[in-house]
Amino acid sequence: MPGRPRLLSPDDEDFVAATATIRPAKLGQPFTIGREALRTLLARRGITFQRTKTWKDLPDPDFETKLDQIEYALTQRPERTFAFDEFGPLGIRPTAGTSWAPQGEPDRLPATYHRTHGVTYFPAATPSATTCCGASTTVRKGSNHTWAALKSIRAARPDGAPIYVILDNLSAHKNARILAWAKKHKVRLLFAPT
Repeated sequence: MPGRPRLLSPDDEDFVAATATIRPAKLGQPFTIGREALRTLLARRGITFQRTKTWKDLPDPDFETKLDQIEYALTQRPERTFAFDEFGPLGIRPTAGTSWAPQGEPDRLPATYHRTHGVTYFPAATPSATTCCGASTTVRKGSNHTWAALKSIRAARPDGAPIYVILDNLSAHKNARILAWAKKHKVRLLFAPT
């Protein structure tokens, strides 16, 4: 239809902005709007159009429930929410560089370096509401290190109120001893959807 495009009321714009930031599976009604009108409306609200190049629908039957729990913890309880993960293995090895040496006698590094001291893992927990984190290094991943980290996180909020810990699906995070301890000490383990 020719002519000036229909103007949206502030309430309509609020609805569009809220709708654009909700996961599609949560919407229970059809919605259509021109692409350019949508782009300008959302730009006014600080939302940009971002294309996902690839997408793989994952078979986790609890995907939406897990995502809802994580969103709740991050938005409603940020001061009591932590993220926990392990990074590694870290292998310290020499790298090429420059140094002072007698002329014609540069320091040489072997092309193949043997890790005589093994590798290291770096488990860390970050409170979502602050920028500090607690971390340590270990020689391997395992439930003992996860349990120690969770106890340390619980100690950071000793008031006994529930805390939320977001973690991945490493089997060491789902050890029966850890699950029982977490339940007893009001530590809600929120596993990322697989």
